[in-house]
Amino acid sequence: MTTSAMPAGFFGHGSPMNALEHNRYTDAWRAFGTAIAPPRAVLVVSAHWYTDATAVTAMTAPQTIHDFYGFPDELFALDYPAPGAPDVAELVAETVDPRWVGLDHDSWGLDHGTWSVLAHVFPNADVPVVQLSINAEQPFEYHIELGAKLAPLAASGVLVLGSGNVVHNLRRIDWARPDAAFDWAQRFDEAARKILTSDPAQIARMRGHPDYALAVPTPDHFIPVLYLAGLAAERGTTADVIVDGYAMGSLSMTAYTVA
Repeated sequence: MTTSAMPAGFFGHGSPMNALEHNRYTDAWRAFGTAIAPPRAVLVVSAHWYTDATAVTAMTAPQTIHDFYGFPDELFALDYPAPGAPDVAELVAETVDPRWVGLDHDSWGLDHGTWSVLAHVFPNADVPVVQLSINAEQPFEYHIELGAKLAPLAASGVLVLGSGNVVHNLRRIDWARPDAAFDWAQRFDEAARKILTSDPAQIARMRGHPDYALAVPTPDHFIPVLYLAGLAAERGTTADVIVDGYAMGSLSMTAYTVA
């Protein structure tokens, strides 16, 4: 069990428009940021850096990546100029050894899974940020184990955050349900909550849930919560809900923290 100086979290980030909007989700993100001690840096596992390797950004000035289309110009104009932290990137690689983590000096930056949330958590963009990629070739167990290996970073002042959505099915979006959920989405979200708040080490069991195929048609947005689950299990604790709710029928906005 690791003694933590920093909490950890997972945020259901939903639409990138949340970067510009103020609602009860973004209010909860902002409240989280003001309630904690200033971290040395933030390590974000975002659903949107889903690739074929495990890597961490190691540049001094990561670019703001607008990895979407069809949104207003105002969103494309948003810049989140947080500094990078090459020393923290190297610390991440050392901490999870013998798991290999590559240092990315120029190919990525901060995607909207990261900056749409951090624009509220740390609105001044004055906390250094690094991103950890999601290795799409690895099973759930790999990501849970890697989350556990990240737990010691808290003692160095590093805030670990996952950013995705426990339920994320864009093909089933229903614009007539802006704040509601389909029954299958709610069932899956509530089942995940039960595990995360009682026995997070069992989170991989969600693959066998009857609604898994609808709730997680692709694993990219679900995998970030595995990192929080693994970290919580390593600390010998459980997750608490920061805020919950749904968007457009098929997105869960539930967010968690681990003290």
